[in-house]
Amino acid sequence: MTDTAALPPGLLVATTPSFHLVSIFPSALRKEDLEALIAHFQTLDARKTQVVETPCSPPSPRLNASLSTHPEKDELILFGGEYFNGQKTFLYNELYVYNIRKDSWTKVEIPNPPPRRCAHQAVVVPQGGGQLWIFGGEFASPDGEQFYHYKDLWVLHLATKTWEQVRSPGGPSGRSGHRMVAWKRQLILFGGFHESTRDYIYYNDVYAFNLDTFTWSKLSPSGTGPTPRSGCQMTVTPQGSIIIYGGYSKQRVRKDVDRGTQHSDMFLLKAEEGREDKWSWTRINPSGAKPTPRSGFSVAVAPNHQTLLFGGVCDEEEEESLEGDFLNDLHFYDPVRNRWFAGQLKGPKAEKRRRRRGRKAEPGGADKQEVKGPSAQEPLEVVREVVSEDGTVVTIKQVLAAPGAVGQLESDDDDSPEEAGVAPVEPSPRSNAMLAVKHGRLYLYGGMFEAGDRQVTLSDLYCLDLHKMEEWTVLVEMDPESQEWLEETDSDEDSEETEGAEGGGEGAEEEEEEEEEDSSEEGGEEHPSVAPGELFADYLPRTEQHWLRCARDDIGPGAPERRVLRAAQALAQAFYDGSA
Repeated sequence: MTDTAALPPGLLVATTPSFHLVSIFPSALRKEDLEALIAHFQTLDARKTQVVETPCSPPSPRLNASLSTHPEKDELILFGGEYFNGQKTFLYNELYVYNIRKDSWTKVEIPNPPPRRCAHQAVVVPQGGGQLWIFGGEFASPDGEQFYHYKDLWVLHLATKTWEQVRSPGGPSGRSGHRMVAWKRQLILFGGFHESTRDYIYYNDVYAFNLDTFTWSKLSPSGTGPTPRSGCQMTVTPQGSIIIYGGYSKQRVRKDVDRGTQHSDMFLLKAEEGREDKWSWTRINPSGAKPTPRSGFSVAVAPNHQTLLFGGVCDEEEEESLEGDFLNDLHFYDPVRNRWFAGQLKGPKAEKRRRRRGRKAEPGGADKQEVKGPSAQEPLEVVREVVSEDGTVVTIKQVLAAPGAVGQLESDDDDSPEEAGVAPVEPSPRSNAMLAVKHGRLYLYGGMFEAGDRQVTLSDLYCLDLHKMEEWTVLVEMDPESQEWLEETDSDEDSEETEGAEGGGEGAEEEEEEEEEDSSEEGGEEHPSVAPGELFADYLPRTEQHWLRCARDDIGPGAPERRVLRAAQALAQAFYDGSA
């Protein structure tokens, strides 16, 4: 992905499909070459002639996939996405089904699926036993220089488990990062972006697809609407209007220099009474605790038609530098009251009672004093700087909330988990995660954040009861074994270019394993283990010197001590989370 709404700015990725076909095409691919590569993958998919459902472990790490709820069954449907390992981006068109009641995953292979893609849009409608509609998305060349933006429309018939491509003229142009919702018996699509080697363009056009006639129509709403953007919030209100909030766009300041904008404005798109062909834009100004400007946030519709916004990355640009803070906060937008409010968690009731009884037996203020130390209270932060070819310095900063600091009620009540030193279970800060709501429960899967020079792509699954708003439940923990990171070097790239078409995958994997072992031996990667039931507030002070050494090795000599300390804390947090 090249759009900031999909990946944090400053992260340049080399992209390749998940098969070893790197050397089939030259490094400077033309559009025709990309189309041929996509066609090749479709030929492979065409070999599947029957539906195969295989119970499996949770899907591999990914972001920019789609997570949808089955309209009739207690199931979540995951499709597509991407994964970056430091050298390549793998694109997927896999279909997974998560059975909520059984807490089990199934991989469903269906003949003739849509081509591999990420940053598409998926919408479920109840017609015909349930249909999953998918439009657009992105495919990328092996060298990451060419991008193919789809303009195809697909429907998965959930009852019969069959894919169908719906060919209808007059639809939107190829794009990624757009948004699409079901409105009455139509799909309404807004915005997105398209990028080529020479230029890029962001959209603010609106299209409607009629689910009865299978026809596209371009809408021309009156009034002043949103400026072109991608990655925005798009949801339907109880009154039948459509809300557009936020998003990201960029524009060229001068040659080879772009400036991004994180939008925080909100608009109402409304059809006239009895006139579904006539729409109008109105800008609205909601009250309440508005989210900070950000990109890469995730959106789902909560009970009572409230819109839930989670996480993302907040960018701060100054001249030719940029910093990004990854977030894991919750915000709700109430369209009836036109008001934002923070999604604060109460904490489990049983835990509150234990804390209350415990405090009666302890000296006053002792527990508060313990958790107000620097290691427990200060946000954990890791910073890295990247110098691009034109000399631009890009600084990427990830902030991890201190234990007990996020997702709790902000009050002086005796039940405050902060005062008791209890670290709440919560997703790590991330962008481009997948969200879905079923029976009043919010499900969060995957996404990514950055730690030092690494991009960490996640495969964890969390659940939050939106009626109780007490605590997150971990359904699938992040598997440290799935975190592969390959340092990009010219020699590695040359080797892959030579061996890729000859089926050198197995040898390459063995070589990577040997490199990882060598790296482990040289860098002393035996990290202190986490004791059973040990809180992070206890683990960090016990192992701090080890993580400080690791941080100095990663950052290099001469770095400010404050920066080393924050990097050490972030490394410790990542290891602790992976071991918990």
